[in-house]
Amino acid sequence: MRATNLYIGGQWTAGAGEFTTTDPATDEPLAVCADASASDVDAAVTAAREALPGWAATPATERAALLWRLADLIEADAEKLAELETRDQGQPLGVARAVTVTGTAEHFRYFAGWATKLDGAVRSVSFPNTLQFDRRVPVGVCALIAPWNFPLMIMAWKLAPALACGNTTVIKPAEQTPLTTVRLVELCVEAGFPPGVVNLVTGGPETGKALVRHPGVDKVSFTGSTSVGRDIVAASAADLKRVTLELGGKTPTVIARDADIDAAVQGTVAGGLLNSGQVCAAYARLYVDKARQDEFATKLSTAVSGLRLGAGLHPDTDLGPLVSAEHRERVDGFVRGAVAEGADLLTGGAPADGPGHFYRPTVFGAVQDRMTIAREEVFGPVLAVLDYDDEDELLSRVNDSPYGLAASVWSNDLRTAHRLADGIRAGAVFVNMPCVPDAAAPWGGFRSSGWGREMGPYAIDAYTEIKGVWMHHG
Repeated sequence: MRATNLYIGGQWTAGAGEFTTTDPATDEPLAVCADASASDVDAAVTAAREALPGWAATPATERAALLWRLADLIEADAEKLAELETRDQGQPLGVARAVTVTGTAEHFRYFAGWATKLDGAVRSVSFPNTLQFDRRVPVGVCALIAPWNFPLMIMAWKLAPALACGNTTVIKPAEQTPLTTVRLVELCVEAGFPPGVVNLVTGGPETGKALVRHPGVDKVSFTGSTSVGRDIVAASAADLKRVTLELGGKTPTVIARDADIDAAVQGTVAGGLLNSGQVCAAYARLYVDKARQDEFATKLSTAVSGLRLGAGLHPDTDLGPLVSAEHRERVDGFVRGAVAEGADLLTGGAPADGPGHFYRPTVFGAVQDRMTIAREEVFGPVLAVLDYDDEDELLSRVNDSPYGLAASVWSNDLRTAHRLADGIRAGAVFVNMPCVPDAAAPWGGFRSSGWGREMGPYAIDAYTEIKGVWMHHG
């Protein structure tokens, strides 16, 4: 069993305490990790603050070269990273290879390109003999907090633009899945990032609270639950930290009457059950035209019932375990609640036998909008099928949610697809395809699904401030 330390100011150091991570497929211990105290967090923030002037002044070409070098190292270490992500988080090895590790390298390459393109503007102002121009400057010290579902890739969503823009960072992975982030920091050291630019603290909620509340932090980026996001907003209000939040979702999928049902089923399985449904944008509530509902529900249930549960390292595995016993119990509570409220259980609906935190993929029919399963985020392999017969009423029902992260539409009619995509209130709408975020495209939600955007050019806005300079030369 391996042991991991904190990384602060260019030094690996023990924390005030320790905690153990486990393999969710076997419940066996994987690593003993340093548990950062408030004083450890203070040391990390201080190191980031001391490194900030030098890193912000580093030529953009040098920052870009380091990010590109890091991407090279990630690709060279890809198989080890994928296996570590699978053992620590549970996702199938194929997902870890094709989505997690590939996506991580892609993000560092994409934002390496942005480091040299942080342009400002010269403006004509109404005052004579006056030149006004503005430019982007780093926000400062950034606290980057990633979740347990895609720990490596989502940390890259935050770390890559933060570094490209000249910020220094203190990063904290979820306590359930810290190991690939530890390895990422090792690769940052190997790439040659200066001491204090990337600092690592591992630990649970108390570590996160100390980081978010620290007066030396200028910016917080958090991905996780809406309830914790609200706590972060409250904690950051005292000194008005900049905040980016990517929070919960209850993604609606609309299957129109003219949809290709086979394609919609395939896309729903991919979009709803990737990583065993532990995805913030998982396709969770499926609105099907009443004329196609029976066909869709039957084909979906057949497809889902044929998926193979197993350890992520096994080559035949379709769905891996849930992240913990506590989370599996939470998912099972939603399923039992749906049965009690009258939903029709079509397949699944129970934990799998044997070791590990596996849950059988589940499909419900005859779901009503008022049911908890249609309103609250389950974050597990549970799909709810609802019917509709009026498009205007459908949009009202789809939008009757506190969330607005993502949505999908399945239709072979361009007018229908555009009309539905325009009418759904969500940060991203995917038409005839599963949800596939890309480094070049913005990602974030409306309402209780978050603040701001990650990825794409909008991430540059999140990690820079606009500084205006006025020069009178009369």
